[in-house]
Amino acid sequence: MPLLEIKNLSKIYKQGENEIRALDNISFNVEKGEFIAITGPSGSGKSTLLHILGAVDKPTSGDVFLNGYSIFDQNEEQMAIFRRRQVGLIYQFYNLIPVLNVIENIKLPVLMDGKEVNQAYLDDLLNILGLKKRVNHLPNQLSGGQEQRVSIARALINQPAIVLADEPTGNLDSKNSKQIIDLLKISNLRYKQTLIMVTHDESIALQANRIISFEDGKIIGDEVIR
Repeated sequence: MPLLEIKNLSKIYKQGENEIRALDNISFNVEKGEFIAITGPSGSGKSTLLHILGAVDKPTSGDVFLNGYSIFDQNEEQMAIFRRRQVGLIYQFYNLIPVLNVIENIKLPVLMDGKEVNQAYLDDLLNILGLKKRVNHLPNQLSGGQEQRVSIARALINQPAIVLADEPTGNLDSKNSKQIIDLLKISNLRYKQTLIMVTHDESIALQANRIISFEDGKIIGDEVIR
């Protein structure tokens, strides 16, 4: 059974009397441990898809199944738990809490869920991401690349079923972009983490194992490249 099944997914927005079809009856599966890049021009539906997979938004029709269970066949409380426990979100903007230091930002999703932090796993993340010497720094004391590393650690700390990255290198220079993608690849390989990443950068997309191309809300290509 696939980890994720996306079935006949559509998302329609109303704009006055017009309808904008952001997603148009798309279907595909995701296996556990895959690293998938979602590509396409601006407005093609990439980010809309990611928001639906993360249960941040709901589809107009169709459904998403995680391990055979519908994401959207849940009440609001169950959906909130799903977002906390099953999804790790990495955005172009780091969304760190400015008054919390590095370690506090990373631990936040676990503490909000009323759970204890796995210290061995946390130490492993800090070492991999090169944050061991930055744990007491506030976000405004970090570089952009370091802030994005913190957001990656925060996304991984709950060991979610899927990690969703929306243009994670969009605010970074080429050197930091490469480092961030390398770190995401390490998390994918070391922890068998399922990673779905939206990007407009072809060279970054080619780092994934599979590329799904979007245009006008439809899938126009789905290629396994390694």
